[in-house]
Amino acid sequence: MNPPPGPLLPHGGYRHLRSYKVATAIYDATVVFCDRFIEKRSRTHDQMVQAARSGVRNISEGSGAAATSRKSEMLLTNVARASLADELLQDYQSFLTQRGLRVWLKDAPATLVMRERLKHDVAPNLPPARPGTVRLTGLAGLVDFVAQAEPELAANAMLCAVNQAAYLLRRQVESQGRDFVEHGGFTESLYAARVQARGAQKSDQSDRSDQSDKSAQPAAPACPLCGRPMRQRTAKSGPRTGQPFWGCSAYPECRGLRNSSDHPHPL
Repeated sequence: MNPPPGPLLPHGGYRHLRSYKVATAIYDATVVFCDRFIEKRSRTHDQMVQAARSGVRNISEGSGAAATSRKSEMLLTNVARASLADELLQDYQSFLTQRGLRVWLKDAPATLVMRERLKHDVAPNLPPARPGTVRLTGLAGLVDFVAQAEPELAANAMLCAVNQAAYLLRRQVESQGRDFVEHGGFTESLYAARVQARGAQKSDQSDRSDQSDKSAQPAAPACPLCGRPMRQRTAKSGPRTGQPFWGCSAYPECRGLRNSSDHPHPL
């Protein structure tokens, strides 16, 4: 994400964020999960899908809002985190508990395997699959896994994915806060751009003024006696009092003169 020209803050690029990729996979897999295991006409079905959708959309909206408001970016990113961690996660846990299914412990072997595989789009070095088994191959295979796995496996896989997204989004909000403290927000960027523009304008005017001043000054002729550059002076006495003339810069060693019309005059 390169800084844009002008006062707008860096924004966009959310599609490259790992948090966005995980949240998108969660949204797609939640739709499949709810269609399989939860009555479509129930309020829970709609709430789980909407919570998953909120996780995705608030990441993208926060990224766009960053152009003019770091506060809005952090707010929307945290809304995405809350939708997943404080709402959707609880719904998956309730699904398991209400049906007498196990909620896997955080450090259980099966949980650790799923967590490791979800760190990758496609997990490397997977052992050969046994015939007739369904297994999670990585984040890119989450939807297919949820579409085929038993309820306990599918729900615990979703818990692992949601926890991963919540962790990434929490780190993202913390990073956005540090960036705001170090570099400020849109107001500071706007002021800095204005100061820079004014400085460039004054510099350009000064350059033109200097060039105009220099062009208005006559070029110094060479001394007719020694060839060295001459200096413009003003006669202080005699019949030419007050009139300009050229005098040798080596005066008093050299007394070469030229009048203002650039004609040589012997002393």
